[in-house]
Amino acid sequence: MESVLSLSLFWLFLCLVAEKVRGNEVLELAGNAARDNKKNRINPRHVLLAVRNDEELGKLLQGVTIANGGVIPNINPVLLPKKSSSEASEKNPKSKCSSEGSCSAAGITIASKANYTRRISPPFVQFELEIVGILPLFSSRVGSVPSSDIKKDTSGVVGGDPKPCCNCLGRDTIANAAARVGPAVVNLSVPQGSYGITNGKSIGSGTIIDEDGTILTCAHVVVDFPGMRGSAKGKVDVTLQDGRTFEGTVVNADLHSDIAIVKIHSKTPLPTATLGSSSKLRPGDWVVALGCPLSLQNTITAGIVSCVDRKSSDLGLGGIRREYLQTDCAINVGNSGGPLVNIDGEIVGVNIMKVLAADGLSFAVPIDSVSKIILHFKKSGRVVRPWLGLKMIDLNEMIIAQLKERDATFPNVNKGVLVPMVTPGSPTDRAGFRPGDVVIEFDGKPVESIKEIIEIMGDRVGVPMKAVVKRANDNLVTLTVIPEESKPDM
Repeated sequence: MESVLSLSLFWLFLCLVAEKVRGNEVLELAGNAARDNKKNRINPRHVLLAVRNDEELGKLLQGVTIANGGVIPNINPVLLPKKSSSEASEKNPKSKCSSEGSCSAAGITIASKANYTRRISPPFVQFELEIVGILPLFSSRVGSVPSSDIKKDTSGVVGGDPKPCCNCLGRDTIANAAARVGPAVVNLSVPQGSYGITNGKSIGSGTIIDEDGTILTCAHVVVDFPGMRGSAKGKVDVTLQDGRTFEGTVVNADLHSDIAIVKIHSKTPLPTATLGSSSKLRPGDWVVALGCPLSLQNTITAGIVSCVDRKSSDLGLGGIRREYLQTDCAINVGNSGGPLVNIDGEIVGVNIMKVLAADGLSFAVPIDSVSKIILHFKKSGRVVRPWLGLKMIDLNEMIIAQLKERDATFPNVNKGVLVPMVTPGSPTDRAGFRPGDVVIEFDGKPVESIKEIIEIMGDRVGVPMKAVVKRANDNLVTLTVIPEESKPDM
């Protein structure tokens, strides 16, 4: 048995030497595996390897198949043997091993025991290896690895992810994301009082997105807030995380999207947050909500994205069609207008509302939509929205099947936009649209959703656009509609 173990260790040594791992001092043998020390016994079945960081561990694990499915098990803090630690320090002055024998470099010292198979040509050696190394803390999630630098061979792992996770949730992930955007999150309050005594009532949150003092928030927070004094219309008090207070002016607001811009002026530099992209979000992604719920400034909660395109109609909201990010972040009164950020600390949404009758149902305006609104504000001071004057429904296979069961003359389509109602006197009414029409082409482009029609129109008002609709018995009709501007909010 001992001869077999010795042969295995010998093959391991040759493998490491052949790959120049030992020559580069990436790892060091922590004593002789067969050594019997009175103070420190080393099990001859295990080989202790001192690794200084996760990059070195990645080099060690290249070409190693983990027999237990790809997850390093049983991560526990350990102490390296005194002698081996001192030897490691002598060979590498940069290593930070204390006299007690524990290494503390980039993270903690860990030990993990598992069956590994390393292919060596000719044959291969299967051995039990206990790796001791310096790694930053990370979560033990299936399919995740400590660092993006570690390349894992998943050819022999069932269900293995071929691409390492470079943004795994770690011990400081949420804290780091909050720290990046936190200083730019502000508390908004309105001056209130009586008998000459004035105090401020917190009404919501906001985020400084530009060094010139531009603050992004919700329109319902700063426009016609209940209890706001007449003399304070358009004025809010802005309190930063560092305690500085400014008088802010509401410069733009759009009630349809519930987005507003507040401006402050400061002689000293202001912290700012970075706008990200909501189009890259997926259900299950981690997000962080920041704000001042119930006047509790600097409050942070975390959760995941539950849905990336929750329709306003799903929530029973009328008016213009909107889409929201649904999360399970805990938000309350005062969170409105605060940022929703990803784990990189970039704003991906503006928190707007929650469902009062349930927990874990919070909603935010996607930052991609907000960015377009900000461009409208800069261009014309308001959001220009073309108005057609009709209701629309996205068609899918199930809806089409039901409509055909009810009416055999329903047009033969696979997708499109159904018009269930036309407003009398509207642009589409004058153009000749009828209830039951299915729009399949708009302004020369095929369309399958309401979103595509809205994107095609953009902010073009008063511009004739041709629409191709399919009617009963598959009759094709081309109509010309001239969109009008919807009534602006401000």
